[in-house]
Amino acid sequence: MSAEAGLSWGGAWNIAKRDLSARFRGLRLLLVCIFLGTGALAAIGTLTAAIERELASSGQELLGGDVEVEVWQRDLSAEEQGLLGEYGELSGGYRLQAMATAETAAAPVELKAVDDKWPLYGTLDLADGREAGAPSGTDAWLAQGALDRLDIGVGDTFTVGTTTLTAAGVIENEPDRLSEGFQLGPTVIVAKQVPIGAGLIQPGSLYQSKYRVAFENTSQDPEAVQEALSEAFPTAGYDFRDRDRASPGADRFVRQMSDFLTLVGLAALVIAGIGIAGGVSSYLEARRNGIATLKVLGASSRDIVRVYALQIAVAAVVGSAAGLIVGILITPLLGMALQGLLPVESGFVIEPAPLLLAGAYGLLVAFAFAAAPLLRARSFPAMALMRSRIVPLSRDKRALAWTGAGILAICALALLTTAQPMLSGGFLLGAGGALIALALLGLAIQYIARRLPRPSNPLLRSALSNIHRPGAPTGALVTALGFGLASFVLLAAIQSALDGNIQSSVPQEAPDYFVLDVPRDGEETFRGLIEERFPESNVRAVPTLRGAVLAYGADGDMTRVADLEEIPDGAWALRGERGLTYADELPIGNSLADGEWWGEEGGTESLVSVDAEFAQAVGLEVGDYLTIGILGVERTARIANIRRIDWESMGFNFTLVFSRGALEDTPHNLSAMINLPEGASGADVDTARGELLRALVREFPSSSVIEVGDVLKQARTILEQVSLATLAAAAVAVLAGLAVLMGAIAAARAARMYDTVVLRVLGASRRQILGMQLAEYGLIALALALVALALGSALGWVIITQLFEFDWLPDWGEVLAVLGLGLVMVLAFALGGSLPLLRAKPAQALREL
Repeated sequence: MSAEAGLSWGGAWNIAKRDLSARFRGLRLLLVCIFLGTGALAAIGTLTAAIERELASSGQELLGGDVEVEVWQRDLSAEEQGLLGEYGELSGGYRLQAMATAETAAAPVELKAVDDKWPLYGTLDLADGREAGAPSGTDAWLAQGALDRLDIGVGDTFTVGTTTLTAAGVIENEPDRLSEGFQLGPTVIVAKQVPIGAGLIQPGSLYQSKYRVAFENTSQDPEAVQEALSEAFPTAGYDFRDRDRASPGADRFVRQMSDFLTLVGLAALVIAGIGIAGGVSSYLEARRNGIATLKVLGASSRDIVRVYALQIAVAAVVGSAAGLIVGILITPLLGMALQGLLPVESGFVIEPAPLLLAGAYGLLVAFAFAAAPLLRARSFPAMALMRSRIVPLSRDKRALAWTGAGILAICALALLTTAQPMLSGGFLLGAGGALIALALLGLAIQYIARRLPRPSNPLLRSALSNIHRPGAPTGALVTALGFGLASFVLLAAIQSALDGNIQSSVPQEAPDYFVLDVPRDGEETFRGLIEERFPESNVRAVPTLRGAVLAYGADGDMTRVADLEEIPDGAWALRGERGLTYADELPIGNSLADGEWWGEEGGTESLVSVDAEFAQAVGLEVGDYLTIGILGVERTARIANIRRIDWESMGFNFTLVFSRGALEDTPHNLSAMINLPEGASGADVDTARGELLRALVREFPSSSVIEVGDVLKQARTILEQVSLATLAAAAVAVLAGLAVLMGAIAAARAARMYDTVVLRVLGASRRQILGMQLAEYGLIALALALVALALGSALGWVIITQLFEFDWLPDWGEVLAVLGLGLVMVLAFALGGSLPLLRAKPAQALREL
């Protein structure tokens, strides 16, 4: 083989595999970093793709039809049902809260009344293995929770309203459960006529009518059906859903989690890239003599690149493959964490597209960050390589082009494959800015260390000199430690902010009961039943109705909601029907932002008070008008004032509060909130609570009682599930940060060997050498603490406020404590990395230099 021809790829591989350890000694940091980044992206992509595929493919089953039409406090008219029925098979029913009672127990339940065509798609599975449809007669299918609360079994009877029902089976799988939304009690499925026969559906009762249609023409456009129905009945106040958005809440949650997890994966890869650069530099430094020997024997620069590029490529492929395998293996664990929130398949899921994407990311990151140290080693003669520990190699400017090309490829891949290019692009720009800022900070630290007065303490003087001396790894250490410490801050900020939101969103103090559908003429009796058992209780009752906003704006220039192409941001109250009330006094927990309250004297006018956030979203001012539809009738009211609402209070909070004259003549009932006396607990109180529930059911069979404690427990459980999944994903970035910290210190340790040996020859003790190492790393870590705090907090703020739309409520004490723990770990790693230096024998080390 001539010198001009150089080594072939086969020849380069023969040399590479002789030098490549089966345990990847020297390349473990590269392997671990690629493994963590690729594994995170593989698990994230696989889980997200599986959930999105399940939502897309099972939209009809999750919804129970191709289109769903929902209205409150009334049934669809024959004309409305007739128009819907023209498109296919129609199935309808009711949803309402109710109280179920047995001999010794009473429990709030979610009553689901369905006709004999339900379900249009999917099957209802019972615990005994049967597949069932709608129950017949007075039979009922019950969730296990309802049986437990009522203390009954299959075959036993219980009462809902004025009707006695039989528990005919236990629900194992309810096909349209996800689309039904948040539950205020365990499900009880009955025949459609049961709520009417039980006296639960009367004028003014709070209930939903839901009708679903299975298209006869499978190519029918769901949106065209919705538009046709809205045009035919413009004041009906429909709330629509279709098979493409069977569960909008689930779709939104999946999108948010996908964006968050993608950011975590990209963060892990960015941090891993820094570790890869350090790991490859350390590996090639350890192979310095081998590279020099190959060059002395005639190997060209291209040969050097081929030999060591093959070694690095093998490690990158092995790390990526291991990451892909582990990503597949841990997907079921992530699915278990989200079970009940989303339709997650059990068992292992293989999604080729996200796996290929994760592998591509891993290899691109390896290429981009390994290029610079690899090309730097190839570009210099053997003598320079042999003297590199004393006279460091200069940088190869050509390597910047290859590194830049790799980074551009990573950015292009991220932007082309994300659903939110602005978010990913912003993150990548931020990561690039952080890298540049840390590089400049490293230069600044060296500059300041060079200009500072020389300390009298010899250990501090040596530590300060090590920071700015020629060939000092300060720049690499600053970058690695900066991102590593920032990952600690990120995890602490996310965890404490999520905990803060759980604490603020799920109040520690709340009413004991909410009661729906209390008859207006029975309020005095209702209060008497409660005060008889709990004399010092506090009962608050308010009128409750449902209606839809049809138009809003200035008199003579009102905007019809039906004419809007898109609902404005923040104007969620324009979607479907919302809770309405009327009042003579300003509601508790509300304050006026503009205008004046009408009081009892002005209550005869048709006035309305509007939430400030809603008013701002749609541009409403005092003096404008609002038209609503209630039970198919339009009513217009003038905006008298705008209110600020404390949504975190567990009271009655209504976006729209009307004057008495606007709504009093509309059929409606009352909703009540019951606060029992403080300290009401114990066996006697539990007995009194049970008696109160049974007395309320006997006296008001059409009313339903919601135990707030159980609702809060369910909400807290859901938020804790989300928090657990979020923290598990964010921990990947911390693991990558730890790997980078250890790798940076290990790389610096190799460069410190010569210095340590010289110091020991000159008489330095082990304690002095350790003290010098700790002082050097301590100075750098302290200088980086504020930067890491800013970086981690900024990314945490983006995740919490922009992705999850939560409040930014971190516990700064906890964040600073975790940052302090990170600083301690840096010093511990530095101490651990210095111990092998103390065991080195000076004579042997000097011979190897």
